[in-house]
Amino acid sequence: MPTARDPRPLTGEPLALDLLNTRWNKEGVTQDLLAGPDGLAVWLASNGLAGNHPADTAVLDHLREAREALRAAVDGPAEQAAPLVDAVLGHGRIRARLTAAGPAEEPEFADPSWGPAWLAARNYLDLLTRAPERIRPCAGGGCVLHFFDTSRNGTRRWCSMAACGNRAKASRHYARSKEN
Repeated sequence: MPTARDPRPLTGEPLALDLLNTRWNKEGVTQDLLAGPDGLAVWLASNGLAGNHPADTAVLDHLREAREALRAAVDGPAEQAAPLVDAVLGHGRIRARLTAAGPAEEPEFADPSWGPAWLAARNYLDLLTRAPERIRPCAGGGCVLHFFDTSRNGTRRWCSMAACGNRAKASRHYARSKEN
């Protein structure tokens, strides 16, 4: 059965931020891709996880828990969010191995339904290690999306230039034209 198209306005962000972006505003109404198993199937497919994890209620519940932990980590004080993220990370670990191709690391879970949630939380740690200052909320009014700024000079402000960036520019233009 083919998976439905991903309806979100911003996709392709690192896994942790992509999980955060499963909730977005559309015409003033909050949308939630993780409202049910069908949306979960879309998210898993969009992130290359569909073959390894079923779109069932356990995976869905764990992803929602991870999303709230990541939201707390990105939007709030780290000391309050750390136990929430750590609780998700407590459900998996990295297993180091020596393979024919050389050293390898692979995630390991006592309960595989925690896999996608754990991978998203682990990805957040990786982003913090790389460049925590480049994890940003969109500056668009009313936008709740987050992105990892990969611009050369690190000055990206909007989730999308075509959406929020364009609205901001149009608003400034309108304000200037009213002054004249």
